[in-house]
Amino acid sequence: MADASAPKEHPERDRRRIFWPGGLSARLLVLTVLFAALGGMIAIPPAMAAYERQWLLDRVRAAELASLAPEVAPDRVVSEQLKTELLRGAGVEIVAISVDGVRSLVFAGARPAEAPYVVDLRPRAAGLSLVAPFRTIFGPEGRRVRVVAEPRFRRAEFIEFVAVDTELKRALASYLWRLLGIVVLVSTIAGVLVFVALNLFLVRPMQRITHAMERFRADPDDPDARVELSGRRDEIGRAEAELDRMQTDLRAALNSRARLAALGEAVAKINHDLKNMLTSAQIASERLAALKDPKVTQALPRLERALDRAVKLASDVLAYGKTQEAAPELRQVVLAVAVDEAALEARLADKGVRLVSKVERGARVAADPDQLHRILANLFRNARQAIEHQEGRAAPGRVEVTLEAQGATSVIRVADNGPGIPERVRERLFQPFAGSGRPDGAGLGLAIARELALGHGGDLTLADTGPEGSVFELRLPGAPIKAGARRAKAGA
Repeated sequence: MADASAPKEHPERDRRRIFWPGGLSARLLVLTVLFAALGGMIAIPPAMAAYERQWLLDRVRAAELASLAPEVAPDRVVSEQLKTELLRGAGVEIVAISVDGVRSLVFAGARPAEAPYVVDLRPRAAGLSLVAPFRTIFGPEGRRVRVVAEPRFRRAEFIEFVAVDTELKRALASYLWRLLGIVVLVSTIAGVLVFVALNLFLVRPMQRITHAMERFRADPDDPDARVELSGRRDEIGRAEAELDRMQTDLRAALNSRARLAALGEAVAKINHDLKNMLTSAQIASERLAALKDPKVTQALPRLERALDRAVKLASDVLAYGKTQEAAPELRQVVLAVAVDEAALEARLADKGVRLVSKVERGARVAADPDQLHRILANLFRNARQAIEHQEGRAAPGRVEVTLEAQGATSVIRVADNGPGIPERVRERLFQPFAGSGRPDGAGLGLAIARELALGHGGDLTLADTGPEGSVFELRLPGAPIKAGARRAKAGA
């Protein structure tokens, strides 16, 4: 059981943690050392080429000095013993010079079995490449090199010598190891210094900011969660100042939200009780309607309208007070039927404000039936109330509904011939408790309707308004399906 409860091992993740640490400081140290080492490694090939060139030039000068020996010797003859010592001292086997286009051997040793490779050190030559030292180090043993250079101590076109490159390989290898040691030492020191500097000026302040953010997220009311301002004028100082201001604003917003939540809960309870009281008042008004008293009959319609508005206001407040609307359950809804049912609830009738539906009877849209009903009922009710409250109106009221396809979108237009929406209300038309143009309105109907439309992935907007009326557009994802297309699909 103990083995079963032990945490599972993840070899790949463990290896990743070993070779790539998770902390910013450790990563910064690794990166600075690697980049410093990379810079040093880039400098190694030129240094090796320069070292090889200087080494060969030193041998050229030694060979050139050795070539002067026959000129100063008696009878211009050098003994074999002296020649051997001069060649050994210069580290070469053959020395030759070229004067006036004539090449002559000064010292001639044993002729090599294989042709040596050539290195030309004259200024007009290409010179040593960056890879030449490494070819020398990793080349076969016992190779011979022929070096050509300009003389310094005598007048000649060039001087050349042939020598075994064993000593050169040994010198280059030794120099390479010294360079690698220097690169490792310098990169480590530079990496540590850069790490300390960056850690002091960047990482530590970022750690303080990150720690303050984590503590603030865990407990916004914790006074120690505030970031300590360092007073710096760079980006770090600006980030600290902005974080401090953001924390202050967010604390104020959270406190305000908490107060509003408490107030909303209290209002919801009050509205719930008020709705029950108003329902009882409606029952009492129905009983009063049975009385034959003329005064009661005259005052009763006004009482019923006031009670209806109060009940609707309480219901809207309770509906909007929900934390979140349920996700829509999309179905193919017959729009004409949904329009008729919403018009019935909004009390659109032939004698008052009437409905003019230009929607094809079999056309369908993808929507949640209940939520679509609420959207249309809110739009119809707002249109009817706006028309009924218009003073001096002579023309009969009308609400017209049309449906059209715009690409892969269904556009439902609801137009009325009411007074239009006042300009002062248009900017906050869809804001709760702020978008009503009537004194007795709560401004919740359009806010709820647009929230439901957005939940479908669509939108509800005011397309046009003026003295001739208003037009609202409800956009729903998915093109409408016409009745003929649906029958053709079913037949196929």
